[in-house]
Amino acid sequence: MPKPADGSHRLLHAWQLALLRLAVTHDESDRINVAALAAELDRSGGRHDASCSLHFFRRTSSRLCAAIGGQIPNAEAILDGFCRQIEQPRLRLAFAAAIGITRSDPVPSQPVQPKRHPGLFKGLPSRRSASL
Repeated sequence: MPKPADGSHRLLHAWQLALLRLAVTHDESDRINVAALAAELDRSGGRHDASCSLHFFRRTSSRLCAAIGGQIPNAEAILDGFCRQIEQPRLRLAFAAAIGITRSDPVPSQPVQPKRHPGLFKGLPSRRSASL
């Protein structure tokens, strides 16, 4: 049986994927799916009384859906902010591509070099060429 935190994490991931799908399709059924997942996330946030919940995901979803549809003036900033909050790199890059953000994540300033261990093979027998 999955832990409650794991279930919430999966639901959050499903919500992010639904937003990605909406960004690609701009379909009304995808917008409804985002709203349904947001309502479920708000319900699973603690209290089960609809009047007492904070409605964070529903408000955020409403703003993001409007931004994806180009219905608000600061849409690019809202979508860019959401994109930066996505923790999974592949999902973040896919969402950025879907909404048209062309910049990439910063590249490390120095290339990563493999660690050198001079004594790594010490004590192992040397290879002999195999005869065929």
